[in-house]
Amino acid sequence: MTPVGIGIIGCGNISAAYLKAARNFPVLDIRALADRRLEAAEARGAEFGIPAVSVEALLADPTIEIVLNLTIPAAHVEVGLQILAAGKHAYSEKPLGIDFADATRLTDEAKRRGLRLGSAPDTFLGGAHQAARAFLDQGHLGQPIGGSAFFLCPGHERWHPDPAFYYKTGGGPMLDMGPYYITDLVNLLGPVARVAGLSPEPRRQRTITSQPRNGELIDVEVPTHVAGALQFQNGAVVTMAMSFDVAGHKHLPLEVYGTDGSLIVPDPNHFGGDLSFLPKGGEWRALPVEEPYADGNYRSLGLADMAAALRQERPHRAHGDLALHVLEVMEAFGRSNETGRFVEIDTRPERPAPLAADPALSGL
Repeated sequence: MTPVGIGIIGCGNISAAYLKAARNFPVLDIRALADRRLEAAEARGAEFGIPAVSVEALLADPTIEIVLNLTIPAAHVEVGLQILAAGKHAYSEKPLGIDFADATRLTDEAKRRGLRLGSAPDTFLGGAHQAARAFLDQGHLGQPIGGSAFFLCPGHERWHPDPAFYYKTGGGPMLDMGPYYITDLVNLLGPVARVAGLSPEPRRQRTITSQPRNGELIDVEVPTHVAGALQFQNGAVVTMAMSFDVAGHKHLPLEVYGTDGSLIVPDPNHFGGDLSFLPKGGEWRALPVEEPYADGNYRSLGLADMAAALRQERPHRAHGDLALHVLEVMEAFGRSNETGRFVEIDTRPERPAPLAADPALSGL
């Protein structure tokens, strides 16, 4: 398979994970790095042996076909539109945007121009989550009834060296961690039909306890504890809570329940992990994970699938319509909290095709 020329805009912390993982995928030919701070691109370029250029030069490079957008969430739509305007396919770090209406401009523009749009998270393509998908598709759980999804922690000011952005518009536990959980649930159960959400009034300030800003106060602009329920198009109802306000808990990250049994799915922020199944009337047992991409951090897998799909002229899996649906669902929690009503979800993305069973991916 002929490699696809890749450019990256945004050279912050997450770029290192993408660049390391990209080494696993020969279809990705990373040709240039750019950042609004050229020194950041130069430092990352020196680390990985990739040229650093200006954003303008990267977008003008005819050998680059896909641009990976690793800017901050508030810039995802603006930079994404610049990528599309340059005639490049675009793949974004999550979330697709911080506002559903704004992100719709991105999906509409990609379709108007006949260009591909992709977005993280791609962890649902990991071996453990694909094994869970296959198990459900084979009918072992019977009719899906419901599930639970929990990410609960005391907040990122405990460990992050510069945590303020987690509490600004575009941050918060739902936009930060929700994409992993909701995307995996859509992979497992299909699209969401409606949402009910509640959120208590957040603390208006928080104290940083990490270094080097220990003792500084953070102003909080977003909900920091969000809970509610998702009803899927197939009727299943999943309880969900995302929080930066919980000292500790004993919930598992993800569980799915059916008429014939229950399935424990590993943390959707990772590609691998342990799967467990309890058949009705039976005992818990571990399930084997034989699918690929379960033994490490493959945080370029969705991009590689998109690049391979471009060459093979097929749909890619971590697609823009899926990311837009997830953003609409996340935004619906806040709308439901404000109105006291269910919020109907309008988008209905195609459920991504299974990864492990696709022989077209042998080139990866």
